[in-house]
Amino acid sequence: MTEARRRWPKLDPDSGVEDVTLLILEWLGEQGVGAMIRVDAERMREGRPAWTFAAGGGPLAGGLRADGASVAQCMGRALHRLREAGLDVPF
Repeated sequence: MTEARRRWPKLDPDSGVEDVTLLILEWLGEQGVGAMIRVDAERMREGRPAWTFAAGGGPLAGGLRADGASVAQCMGRALHRLREAGLDVPF
């Protein structure tokens, strides 16, 4: 895995954040942050935002959560909150 840290892919500006979600999770893990993204089938059936991102530990002072109706919306909100918390996520 140490080699992967040095070879981040060049991103297509037309692709969405969902294309790099796993890379973001891996980067967070390398920073000592535990993170996950999940989908809740019950909330999806009810028409509520079904996607949840959660992170904590490492340089984060407290837990962080973001919800969205899609992966892109959820991760967009998560990236915004991570940056507000002081993490310079390279995506």
